Amino acid sequence: MARAQFSAETSGGGAFVRQPNRFTGRVTADSTSPPGGGPDEQDRWPLEAGRYRLIWCRACPWAHRARIVRGLLGLDDAISLGTVDPIRDERGWAFALDPDGFDPVLGVSFLSEAYLATDQDYTGRVTVPALVDTLTGRVVTNDYPQLTLDFSTEWRSLHRAGAPDLYPVGLRPEMDALMAEIHTDVNNGVYRCGFATSQQAYDEAFRALFARLDALSERLSGQRYLMGDAITEADVRLFTTLVRFDAAYHGHFKCNRNKLTEMPVLWAYARDLFQTPGFGETVDFDHIKRHYYGTHREINPSGIVPLGPDESGWSTPHGRD
Repeated sequence: MARAQFSAETSGGGAFVRQPNRFTGRVTADSTSPPGGGPDEQDRWPLEAGRYRLIWCRACPWAHRARIVRGLLGLDDAISLGTVDPIRDERGWAFALDPDGFDPVLGVSFLSEAYLATDQDYTGRVTVPALVDTLTGRVVTNDYPQLTLDFSTEWRSLHRAGAPDLYPVGLRPEMDALMAEIHTDVNNGVYRCGFATSQQAYDEAFRALFARLDALSERLSGQRYLMGDAITEADVRLFTTLVRFDAAYHGHFKCNRNKLTEMPVLWAYARDLFQTPGFGETVDFDHIKRHYYGTHREINPSGIVPLGPDESGWSTPHGRD
C-alpha cells in the first residue's frame, strides 16, 4: 500500500477519510451574548460588523468558496480578510505573505496559534477557512459548510443592497441534497482519488467522481445554473472544484478520465461562472498549483510545479447567456 499523505485520515483499506471540523461555533443574529461578549450557552457568537476575520488561502477550494460568498453578499467591510501562504509545511498555514510574517490584525505567524489559543490540546490538521474572533484571537469556526450558509442567513442585515439570495428557503431541501452529493463525490471526491493509498479505494472514488460529473453535466444541459436561472450556494461549491480541475486534480490527483475542457457542458458552465463578477477575480492559478504540487510530497516527491495548463480559455465566450 502506498504511503499516505495524511496518515491520520486514511482508513485501513486505503481510503481518505477527512477529519471532522473541530470548531463549530456560529455567529448568529439571535445570540444572547452582548456586543463584545463571547459565545452564549448554545455556542452562538454575537453578530458584529468588523469583529471577525476570515482566514483563507487562495489555493484551497473550501476557503475559496467562503471568499466568494463573502464578496457576492457584500460582506467585505463587515468581515475582514486574512490570507495565508499557499505553501504549507509541518507548521501549517503561515502568514508569510504579510509584512514580517505576521497577520496584521491577529498578530500571529501561523493559523495554528489561533487554533491552540482556542484548544490548547488540539492535535489535528489546521484547516482553512477559519473565522477568528479578533477580540480574543479564538477560532469561532472552521466548519466550512455551515460558515457560508450562515453568511447568507445570519448575516443578512449586513448584506449589500441587492445581494443575491444564495440559499433560497423554497429550494433548500433540494439544494441540501444536491450539495451533499456534490460534496461526497466531487468536492471531497477528488481528494478521495488523490489521497487513496489502495487501488480499490482510488477506483471507487474515481468512478463516483465521474458518474457525478456526468449527472451534473446532464442537469446543466437544460438550465444555466444548478438550481435554475439564478446562482446559488450550490454553484459556488461546484465552481471551486471545477476551476482547480485541470490545474491540479486531473494530473496531481489522477482524476484523468477527462479534463474539464473535454466536458463541454461543464466547461461552458465553469467559464460562465468564472466570468461572473465575484468569481474569476478571486482565482489564483499560481497559488493553486504551488500549493498542490509543492506541499503533497507523498504524491509529488520532486515538488516540481507544472507550467500548464493554458489559462487563456477561461476568458473565451461560454454561450450560456
